[in-house]
Amino acid sequence: MTSVLGRSVKPLHFVAVVALALSLGFLIERAGWLVSLENLYYDYWHQLAGKRREAGHTAVIAVDDETLLLLKDEPLAFWAPHFAKAMDTATRAGVKTIGLDFIYTVGAEAWLKKLDLPDNEISRNFDSPLRAQLAAGNKILITHLVENAKGELELLLPPQDHLVLLPQGLNDLGVANLYPDTDKLVRHFYPVLLADPQFPGISFGMQLALRAAGADAKHGAWELGGVQWRRERLLARIGYVGPPGTVPTISMSKLLKADALADPQVQALKGRSVVIAANNAGSSDRHFTPYSRGILGWTSDQMTGGEIHANIIETLLSGHFPRSLPLALQWVYVLAWLLVATVLYLRLNPLGGAAVAVLLSEAALVPAYAAFLADWTLPAGSVQTTLALGFLATLGLRLTGEERKRTQLKQMFGRYVSDEVVAALLAEDASPDLGGVEVEVTVLFTDIRNFTTMSEKLGAHEVVQMLNAYFSRVGEPILKQGGMVNKYIGDAVMAVFGSPVYYPDHARRALAAAVDIAKVAQNFRQWMKETFPERGLPEFSIGIGLHTGRCVVGNIGSVKRTEFTAIGDTVNTASRLESITKELGCVLVASAITVRAAGTGVITGRKETVTAKGRAEPIDVYEVLGLEQEQLPIAQPPDSTASSDKSERG
Repeated sequence: MTSVLGRSVKPLHFVAVVALALSLGFLIERAGWLVSLENLYYDYWHQLAGKRREAGHTAVIAVDDETLLLLKDEPLAFWAPHFAKAMDTATRAGVKTIGLDFIYTVGAEAWLKKLDLPDNEISRNFDSPLRAQLAAGNKILITHLVENAKGELELLLPPQDHLVLLPQGLNDLGVANLYPDTDKLVRHFYPVLLADPQFPGISFGMQLALRAAGADAKHGAWELGGVQWRRERLLARIGYVGPPGTVPTISMSKLLKADALADPQVQALKGRSVVIAANNAGSSDRHFTPYSRGILGWTSDQMTGGEIHANIIETLLSGHFPRSLPLALQWVYVLAWLLVATVLYLRLNPLGGAAVAVLLSEAALVPAYAAFLADWTLPAGSVQTTLALGFLATLGLRLTGEERKRTQLKQMFGRYVSDEVVAALLAEDASPDLGGVEVEVTVLFTDIRNFTTMSEKLGAHEVVQMLNAYFSRVGEPILKQGGMVNKYIGDAVMAVFGSPVYYPDHARRALAAAVDIAKVAQNFRQWMKETFPERGLPEFSIGIGLHTGRCVVGNIGSVKRTEFTAIGDTVNTASRLESITKELGCVLVASAITVRAAGTGVITGRKETVTAKGRAEPIDVYEVLGLEQEQLPIAQPPDSTASSDKSERG
């Protein structure tokens, strides 16, 4: 039988849907087709979260418009003394490390020599303040990996005269390349770009973090923020602390003032790793991040390269960054959603299944966002895709299997039973044995009294009109109770309860239908009077007979023409009982077997022991007046021979 939610779940179908959906979902995800969808949600989580935490390890010293205005008369190539002064002020303020996010391939002094100008003190010592700062240590200069004309990678290094002053040589250099994803958003970084320690292959942010933590960059592994990092080229997510402007930023112009150390903003740099970087209006060092994606499209809210490097440092030192579950656990998580969804898909109709797919797809976003807030990523796009595949697999299964079976059953039984009975047949996963099977059923026969007389007084078309109107009304109570309208025999109707779908209470269902048919017939009298007035027709009435017993149900007939019907003594007896209603003057008669099988609450009138035509043994029958507490005002036929006290009771 069907469950509360509808269909029962067939294990084979369940396994097939889960296996197909999970396999396809895994292949789609491994092919990289879900990257854009996962990135979309990942970016939206940043949008929803906004500022996530305070940046406690880093700050940006910005070469902003205010700084450019202060030094507007000096080319950037000759700013070495100013960078040196800013570094000196920051060092005295107590910063841990300083990274200069500007690259020079040639120093000012070397460039001046190329001009063949007269030698003087300024040209010889112009860069000396910067050289002094570099020699003091805890300064990281940037290098870039660039691709030459041959397609080979080369390192773009600072001037040689700067390199020789760095206390840790190549380990005072950090690769500043940022690697946007294919959609141009910067979500990841490489802590190590070149694993070979002979080259300056550690990233700019990683070098600053290592120096701040007192770790040796020469080692092959480090622990930062409670996380183990190895000298391997592996991508990691950037744990952004918030949208652009969240990392503390101070204008470099403030560090160039004579009383800079009295400035609270300068004092707030103590204990931090700072990045000196461009942040002016005309800077091209701006990048799209997850905060650049708007709900309905892109925004212009970009982040400077310096602040991205600062976020990388913060990620490494704090240990806060979104991490993924192992691949196996990710798909166990996806499977859990799919299992729940598939149970519901198989229980509900396609429209209900589609609603479940939508609701679960939306519900999957809640734990994904909660996990993001806890620095984990759950596969939202993979869940949604697999749920959709599961729904499509279920739909396909029904179209090719269940729906085809439904169509066959509908064609076979659509004339006999209700849609609910067809659904019950499908839910039981067992088609009727068309070759014939012996079952216990209750058979109902009903026909119209004085039909021959009516037919003589009505035209052929009028007889058809009457029968169609009557049969359409009589069929409804039978179908309502799960019965099968088996056949129309002239003016008679034969119905079977308990097949093709077996109901334990088939006898009571048959009696309930018979009681309603009696009401229908009583109401039909008025229709006859209004439709055929003054035709001298006898008053419309019917007889109903019911009997319960075993009979053979199946396809009966010839090779070219068959019908699904019931045959046997039970059918013959029910037909004979319907005829006996004329002799007894009753509308509705049921055998004692049927009344007992129907249980309590059957309201009966007279009881008779009769011998049905063609049956040797007598049979006890009851006049049925109603069910439970309701007594039907069943009208008696006009030619009733019942006693007066019985007529009053009816």
